[in-house]
Amino acid sequence: MSDTILRLHDLTKTYGTKTAVKNVSFSVKKGHIYGFIGENGAGKTTTIRAVTGLSPAAEGAVELFGETAPKALQAARRRMGCLVERPILSLNKTASENLHMQQLLFGRKDPAHARQLLQRVGLGDVQNKKVKDFSLGMKQRLGIALALVNDPELLILDEPVNGLDPMGMVAVRELLRSLCTEDGITILISSHILAELYQLVTDYIIISHGRIVETLSKAELDDRCASCILLETGEPDRALEVLHANGVQQAAPEGSAIRVYDGVSAESIARWLFDARILVTALERHETTLEEYYMKLLGRNAQ
Repeated sequence: MSDTILRLHDLTKTYGTKTAVKNVSFSVKKGHIYGFIGENGAGKTTTIRAVTGLSPAAEGAVELFGETAPKALQAARRRMGCLVERPILSLNKTASENLHMQQLLFGRKDPAHARQLLQRVGLGDVQNKKVKDFSLGMKQRLGIALALVNDPELLILDEPVNGLDPMGMVAVRELLRSLCTEDGITILISSHILAELYQLVTDYIIISHGRIVETLSKAELDDRCASCILLETGEPDRALEVLHANGVQQAAPEGSAIRVYDGVSAESIARWLFDARILVTALERHETTLEEYYMKLLGRNAQ
């Protein structure tokens, strides 16, 4: 049996004359947490709505648990939980009542299971409290509980930490990590808060202007963002010649800056360039962040 539980084939979605996503293709494997990264308007929500069946794409195909035919795909979606944009909650009802209503949509009535879910998302102590009195973070966690009502194998979340304070982000992050590691739920989470995603996900799917730019694992990202020596000089060409003459193989020029990845010390670089009478205006050890990698990937400069 394949470990791939979701696969998109050349998904294209248009609204009038505007193309929201174009030829989007990627796959999701069991047991991973995927970060779906993109700027606002990049096509994340459009793609997710197509996957969940909320707004099917006219072109391309969604393959879920090996199913692509309309009826089979509809049945396969019952093995999936989702929270798109924001949770739909009845504010004048309690957390428990919201869970019970969601259960009815799946043809089940199980108060014990509802209590377990609320406990699982950290809302066990407020299950009889009306949702209108919940904080934003509590509402987000309740939304995740609603998405877990059918015991899904795949959980899709669209911007679940948007608007949360740091403590709320930590709570949701730890919840999602435990759902994957302890409950075996595969997760696809879209967000533009890259620093938060870096602490959670195992794989990245990067989209921009409706097209997939790159897919890579966290290990691959860490390799590409490896620590380096960043030096700046008014004579980058001469500095490169000096570095190469001293055995440096991995040196990447970036305008007046050079990144050295060979593991050589900053002291050695400073001594070589001093001996060559090359003025160094900056010299520091640097590790590329996910934000910097993302901006560089899109051909922009981080502000």
